[in-house]
Amino acid sequence: MTTVAAYAAPSAKAPLERTTIERREVGEFDVLIDIKFAGICHSDIHQAREGWGEAIFPMVPGHEIAGVVSEVGPGVTKFAVGDRVGVGCMVDSCRECENCKAGLEQYCTGGGMIGTYNAVGKDGEPTYGGYSQKIVVDENYVVRVPDGLALDVAAPLLCAGITTYSPLKHWKAGPGKKVAVLGMGGLGHMGVKIAHALGAEVTVLSQSLRKKDDGLRLGADHYYATSDPDTFKKLAGTFDVILSTVSAPLNLDAYLSLLRTDGAFVNVGAPEEPVALNLFSVIGGRKTLAGSGIGGIQETQEMLDFCAAHGFGAEIELISASEINDAYERVLASDVRYRFVIDTATI
Repeated sequence: MTTVAAYAAPSAKAPLERTTIERREVGEFDVLIDIKFAGICHSDIHQAREGWGEAIFPMVPGHEIAGVVSEVGPGVTKFAVGDRVGVGCMVDSCRECENCKAGLEQYCTGGGMIGTYNAVGKDGEPTYGGYSQKIVVDENYVVRVPDGLALDVAAPLLCAGITTYSPLKHWKAGPGKKVAVLGMGGLGHMGVKIAHALGAEVTVLSQSLRKKDDGLRLGADHYYATSDPDTFKKLAGTFDVILSTVSAPLNLDAYLSLLRTDGAFVNVGAPEEPVALNLFSVIGGRKTLAGSGIGGIQETQEMLDFCAAHGFGAEIELISASEINDAYERVLASDVRYRFVIDTATI
């Protein structure tokens, strides 16, 4: 076992504090990664504060991990010491179910994917995430960061990037399609960049016009405030796809009215509370209310290569580890442009 420094929540809703954790020895197919940067995802806050249910403590959050390989096991064939790599929201799955074999490990039906943190690994030990100096991961759940991407702006792609890329690809965002991104935050700003790069006509739907200049700069063609009732009248029946990145309950019936016939409203933000729905909102117009979770390992690599080819990463604010608790409060206040990234050299 290797002892490494980390930041952990000792209990639900408690401030994160510096501590040490044990990482397993490098096994035959394992990769030891010196973590350089770790993004702060809103889901880190949901889990550290038990917003999504009972959690495992102490918890070391972080599933937007970018770093450099410092050791490989004797059976590793995909990576070598010195490679620039990333780890996202999962570190294992059953590998045998239909979904795992199809490259959809995030939807593993053989026990479910094993989360990078707040989960229990196959060894029976809790998993600890990226707010730490090092991590040991099976090579099959590690991806390569292309040379064209700096590690700090690549880190948030491991969740925010793939969480928006996967549904946009699945629902065929591209030339001739009108895509709305609901919410202009950590996920939403990546949704705008990716939908634009895919060739779609992109509209941002945000509570206010406060971030309009940013939205247009990042690739949006249009920007509307959802606090303005005229927005829903003006845009009725407009969109092929609405990608909802918000984690607050919504008036689904109002947003479904913005879809064209056969349009899809896709949720990637996950509110802590149930939401209501009038089924006539989907029956009229043969509309789809859907959800999507991250992406498989192969698709995550595809996303990284896509972002590198188009010359963009995430828009970030780099912080030290001592600022994590303040960053959590700022995320909840929507006061970040657009993703906090921890410089793990400060842990």
